[in-house]
Amino acid sequence: MRLPQISRDTRFTLEHAGAYVGDLITPTLRLGVTGLSRAGKTVFITALVKCLCEGGANPPFARLSGIEGFRAYLEPQPDDDVPRFQYEDHLNALQSEPPHWPQSTRRISELRLTLEWPSRGGLFEFLGLSQRLHIDIVDYPGEWLIDLALLDQSYQEWSQHALYTVQRPVFSALAKPFLEFLSTVDPEGVADEQVAIRGAELYTQFLQSARNSGTPCAGLGPGRFLLPGDLEGSPQLTFFPTKTEGGAVESESLLALLERRFASYRKNIVKPFFEAHFSRIDRQIVLVDVLSALNGGAEGLRALEDGLEGVMRAIRPRSESWLAYILGRRIDRIAFAATKADHVHRNAHRQLEDILSNSVSRAAKRAEAAGSAFQCIALAALQATTDVHKDIQGEHLFGVRGIPEAGERIGGRTFDGSRGAVVFPGDLPEDALDAFDEDRARPEHFGFVKFRPPTLECREAGAQVSAWPHIGLDKAFAFLFEDHLP
Repeated sequence: MRLPQISRDTRFTLEHAGAYVGDLITPTLRLGVTGLSRAGKTVFITALVKCLCEGGANPPFARLSGIEGFRAYLEPQPDDDVPRFQYEDHLNALQSEPPHWPQSTRRISELRLTLEWPSRGGLFEFLGLSQRLHIDIVDYPGEWLIDLALLDQSYQEWSQHALYTVQRPVFSALAKPFLEFLSTVDPEGVADEQVAIRGAELYTQFLQSARNSGTPCAGLGPGRFLLPGDLEGSPQLTFFPTKTEGGAVESESLLALLERRFASYRKNIVKPFFEAHFSRIDRQIVLVDVLSALNGGAEGLRALEDGLEGVMRAIRPRSESWLAYILGRRIDRIAFAATKADHVHRNAHRQLEDILSNSVSRAAKRAEAAGSAFQCIALAALQATTDVHKDIQGEHLFGVRGIPEAGERIGGRTFDGSRGAVVFPGDLPEDALDAFDEDRARPEHFGFVKFRPPTLECREAGAQVSAWPHIGLDKAFAFLFEDHLP
């Protein structure tokens, strides 16, 4: 049945009413972006927004190829009390000469990205309206995500887990000053503010040393010890793990003081952050530096699993926990990305994904989060290398060519950050389970180095859009948002 003719004024009124309703019914997805230990969150967000808004993705986003009239653009974010993600500054850093990696995430930030495409049929098409999808990208430090698990723990439970981790062989040397101090502390003794301050200082120094060592340690916290911001010096950051015997605690004891500080940290720092931000997230991507874990052998991968277990407990809490009550099951798609995939030849990307998938699956089982849907992706949001294949005396060698950052070393050679090099990082195990086996893991066979960002060039003469090489960015986009596209 044909719609009757309507007056110009009536149509104008309907169009404006339709635009208003369209704004009201535009679906919004909140994407949480976090990562474990310098995994590339800032570059991921910058690359995703750049490729969607300006184009140039190489390879292109196949999921968008059949959507005629598609466009993407930035809009003012809905949360005025959250700092804006400085997309333009980060893009300028990557496109400067010489290019450099932007500063890492140290606080929460937000950016609203809107996708739009012409409607096909229905009232929206009749009113000349497009369909839209708001994507509110929330960027926050991985250390803050790990803190969520504290809401389900007592001080004694947290201390037990923290001390178990601190005493593991991979951290023994780094933890020595703190453990020596701890051996002199009597938790049942009289509360002493200076002891609490010194213990917190030494424990924080251990956390910082562990993170700087390159060993995966995202399961260690509290996160604000590493990124205190304006809380630096606050009594709420003045506690440390101790050995506890259980039972009654004397009100004037050091243990009582530490318990009270731990409870204040949970109540005044962790809980408000997650109630205001994390509980509203619909989709989540977790960026993981798997290659650094491989450098630590089987022990390094176990440390990675500890971090991922904390992530799984945060994202998919047990049904009987307090977190399940406040979070429900809002996060329905979780992508885990093995970043720096450009540090190895493309032939190794499957193994990289398999190792991460095994780590996530094992961590999910330990966290009693089995059944959580996830996808693992080998990712380089901005590809800094090209693949190289050489046959030397009948042996096939697969490597990458790029510009190592200044100070990087391979063997006896130190790079100055200006000259390119071909790097053969070693073969990842064909069977991912071998990487977790102490007898089969061979970390000494790997030679991973950090690379400078590439100099971005136009795809063709006269082009205004620079080509943006990447690995897996299109896969991440499709997995996270394809169910909302036509």
